Amino acid sequence: MSYTLIAASLIGASAGAASAPPVYPLQDFFRNPEKGFFRLSDDGKTLGFMQPAAIDGQAARMNIFVQPLDGAKPVGEPRKLTSESARDISNFFWKGNRTVLFQKDFGGDENFHVLAVDTETGKVTDLTPFEQVRAGITDDLEDDPDHVLISHNQRDAQVFDIYRVNVHTGEAKIVAQNPGNVVGWQTDHAGQVRAAITSDGLNTTLLYREKEADEFKPLITTDYKTNVSPAFFTFDDKQMYAISNRGRDKLALVVIDPATPDQEKLVFDPQVADLSGVDYSRRRQVLTQASFETDKVQRKFFDAETESLYKKLEAQLPGYEVMVQGATRNEDKFVVAAYNDRTAGARYIYDLKTDALTKLADINPALSEQHMAPMKPISFTSRDGKTIHGYLTVPVGRDPKQLACVVNPHGGPWARDSWGYNPEVQFLANRGYCVLQINFRGSTGYGRAFWEASFGEWGLKMQDDITDGVKWIVDQGIADPKRIGIYGASYGGYATLAGVTFTPDLYAAAVDYVGVSNLFTFMNTIPPYWKPLLAKMQDMVGDPERDKERLTATSPALHVDKITTPLFIAQGAKDPRVNKDESDQVVAALKKRGVEVQYMVKDNEGHGFHNDENKFEFYDAMEQFLRTHLKPDAR
Repeated sequence: MSYTLIAASLIGASAGAASAPPVYPLQDFFRNPEKGFFRLSDDGKTLGFMQPAAIDGQAARMNIFVQPLDGAKPVGEPRKLTSESARDISNFFWKGNRTVLFQKDFGGDENFHVLAVDTETGKVTDLTPFEQVRAGITDDLEDDPDHVLISHNQRDAQVFDIYRVNVHTGEAKIVAQNPGNVVGWQTDHAGQVRAAITSDGLNTTLLYREKEADEFKPLITTDYKTNVSPAFFTFDDKQMYAISNRGRDKLALVVIDPATPDQEKLVFDPQVADLSGVDYSRRRQVLTQASFETDKVQRKFFDAETESLYKKLEAQLPGYEVMVQGATRNEDKFVVAAYNDRTAGARYIYDLKTDALTKLADINPALSEQHMAPMKPISFTSRDGKTIHGYLTVPVGRDPKQLACVVNPHGGPWARDSWGYNPEVQFLANRGYCVLQINFRGSTGYGRAFWEASFGEWGLKMQDDITDGVKWIVDQGIADPKRIGIYGASYGGYATLAGVTFTPDLYAAAVDYVGVSNLFTFMNTIPPYWKPLLAKMQDMVGDPERDKERLTATSPALHVDKITTPLFIAQGAKDPRVNKDESDQVVAALKKRGVEVQYMVKDNEGHGFHNDENKFEFYDAMEQFLRTHLKPDAR
């Protein structure tokens, strides 16, 4: 194996560069912000945001507030719009100037309802008041003051239909009925449902129609490994911008003409990474920017006005990454986020006419940016010759030599770790651990071949990449091989369990957070709305019949006799993705063998803990568990 440290200055720059920071309370890392999630009404006269509010003596939950704006300055007292007491509201957005929309589920079951709130009367209307139904917003219909398009699976639990719903009354009218194989819908700029993606699991077809009254006709058919995803229509609503990797390894921005669908017009190909996003100005009807991610997020500007906006913001906020999070309908005021790897940063309103920034809030003022640890990009070569990228965070004030280390594989698994502020990473670094994050094969953004290299490799080559990363950090002299732990959630939890099952001597402690442990149970208990993609999942992960031998060999729950590493497992009772029975099986088997195992179950949580009190309890238990077994203060 060969190794490369991209940030070669890491060791020299870190050694003795700063004194050890104070140990911050864990609540400072994980509590909800005192104020955040800022959104502007269309006319820019009202600011919406969320902050914790205690309802009827219950624990404080994130609720929605509104406040008048005088130009870019909030004035008067904020007014609370919602009264959620069971769970935090996770996000919201404006519909015009007097309605906000948000989603909520129940105990983490992921059966989301869509609700509308009248900001003047305070009336809350559940637009999807159905039991065991998952709903989401397809199009906010910006030019229609009274309606939005909502998708839900009330008619058939496996598929989603589209309804035009009145945000004031909840009255709904179906506008697109799912024939049984549509896995995605696309509207044009007038809010008409004009395109759809169908799947039989292994093949996908892009459907198209000129008018909403017409029948859909197939346009492009590919295998599922070839991605042709419509992003939005061209501004005359006659063609489609799409993100595509037809004929190339990396995703690129193209234009598809329905008259000649096999002839893509290439707009932008990053080449070094997959295209990850594209944006446009609705007011000016121009393409503005595309983004892709190498070690950090990169932007390609198509529009001088947008490029100028970002240059002005970067000039006023040196040392921070900037991101425009929202705008007025006239695009003359913007909500701007400024952050880096050591702070969640602050949020501002930027007034384009005056070139002035008005600060709204620091997202987490309890933590000092100077006391947080830099996140450095790294890469190494796997045992079979692939370049594997990731990030390394070393505690402030510690020589990066023979440290206790936590390997933190990401969930997904078809996702990735990114550079930026991560409260878990900073918490662990503040406790004296170096943290290694590895974008193992299958991680997104690195092209089709790297993604496909993960198929059928749960517990095998995907796990080898993590193991090779551990060997890399040991060979660099940064980690003490006797004090390495592993912690991950979801697929990262599976990687944690696989790590202590199949490489039992590598880790001194392990924390599995809502992780998969039995691949048969996982594949057989998926939510009903995943079933149209079941054949794809079986091709990528494994078929319980065809691949029985491999899935048996790589399911940690079926090999608990190999686990000797102390283990802490956390599970949500209402998790729709990872059945609680999986974790129960592992815990029972380990206890029977006398292996140390801690088990935390929360009855009011699903796939991950969201309520503050549950987060605090989990991280407190994890901190004590890791400290006992990894001894981060040992020299």
